[in-house]
Amino acid sequence: MIPKGSTKLVCTLGPASATPKMVQGLARAGASVFRLNMSHGIPEEHARIVALVREAEGPSGRALALLADLPGPKVRLGQLDPDPFLFKPGMTFRLRREGPGDRRGASTTYPGLADDLQPGDRVLLADGAVELTVKAIDDGEVVTECVRGGSASSRQGVNLPAERLGLPAVTDRDRESLARALDLGVDFVAQSFVRSPGDVDELRSLMGDRAVPIVAKIETGPAVREIDGILDAADAVMIARGDLGVELPIEEIPLIQKDLVRRARETGRPAIVATQMLESMIHAPRPTRAEATDVANAVLDGADAVMLSGETAIGEFPFEAAATAATIAERAEREGGPFRAYSQLRRPTSEGAAIARAAALSAAADLGVMAITCYTETGRTARLLSAERPYVPIYAFVPPDDVRRSTCLLWGVHALASAVPSDTDEMIALMDAGLVEHGLARTGDCVVMAAASPAGRTTTNMLKIHVIGSPSG
Repeated sequence: MIPKGSTKLVCTLGPASATPKMVQGLARAGASVFRLNMSHGIPEEHARIVALVREAEGPSGRALALLADLPGPKVRLGQLDPDPFLFKPGMTFRLRREGPGDRRGASTTYPGLADDLQPGDRVLLADGAVELTVKAIDDGEVVTECVRGGSASSRQGVNLPAERLGLPAVTDRDRESLARALDLGVDFVAQSFVRSPGDVDELRSLMGDRAVPIVAKIETGPAVREIDGILDAADAVMIARGDLGVELPIEEIPLIQKDLVRRARETGRPAIVATQMLESMIHAPRPTRAEATDVANAVLDGADAVMLSGETAIGEFPFEAAATAATIAERAEREGGPFRAYSQLRRPTSEGAAIARAAALSAAADLGVMAITCYTETGRTARLLSAERPYVPIYAFVPPDDVRRSTCLLWGVHALASAVPSDTDEMIALMDAGLVEHGLARTGDCVVMAAASPAGRTTTNMLKIHVIGSPSG
């Protein structure tokens, strides 16, 4: 089964969706990547979710990828009493190193908090529901005054000025979660609260010979400022608007999103837009009009993927949320051409990039081309073609299972299992027969083929206008 849309859908799995029936249903709805949130759950639950996704590949008829989202240096509240706790404007609340919570204060998961903060700093709780201002540092405790009241619960997030946060980029919990994720055979790792390119380099160094693509989550002010370097260091980026919208003024987020997607496009890195895409569907079978517009705008901005979080992890309508996101994205792709943002792509810097640009231009010319197809053993040709955003589907024939799954984040790329050809003629014949076998083309259809020739080379250097059913030579 090949999905119709080019924009990929990432669905978070959780209590509402971690069943065989629901995972298969989400795949039918259009999900290509399933997110495993390593901040929650126990190892046995993580292993069960991975098994569910792997088992769903057969019925879905296509590759499905797993994205392990690491916890990152996230500061959380300790135990509150009462729980939830109602903060009122003007009240004093102390953030302590340790100890039980009471009406005067509570601990946090970061003992060094008092060393990093200073009077006048803003502290946000529960995704910005509560705003505190630091009044003083008193014997290792942070004395705050509530500026904006609201409710917060135990273990909810504490947002601080990221540029002064002394927590390491990769925590002990990240190391543990990374090792478990790699043992489970995930396809991507998302790194939370990235602040600099060096953070990504550090995580990659921990993978050793088990390296998988890293998705850098852009959710801090420093990450926005360092985006060019982070794009060079990471394999993809996620615009995580939840914490980003807490740390930075909310009115800046829409334009930051557009700028980050544009920069990712220009560097050929996949970009995921995430957080509250269809938030109301956690409890409702239909989204708000604003949410539908948000999904469509992410597509028109040029995002490679949109991601659902609570909608599919804990929501009452996980299948409906996935199907709605996919339907909105497909409609925006099909009819949104006049409103689409166009990025100035860099001049091709390699032979492979030049071939990919030529393939996209050939497909755009009036040649009756109905698809671009490629053969790749590393995924590189598929990535280069995706970055060009051609007007026709990209069908990638990929022998290795892990590489085929790694293409699940690439805009417009639909990966198909493949044998390894012995020479170029066999490679062309393999793609010709594969398109017909999967019902993607008929005899007489015209396609553009891109690959490395002779077969097995790592550099994309072949471009061919091919008529289905014609000799491969």
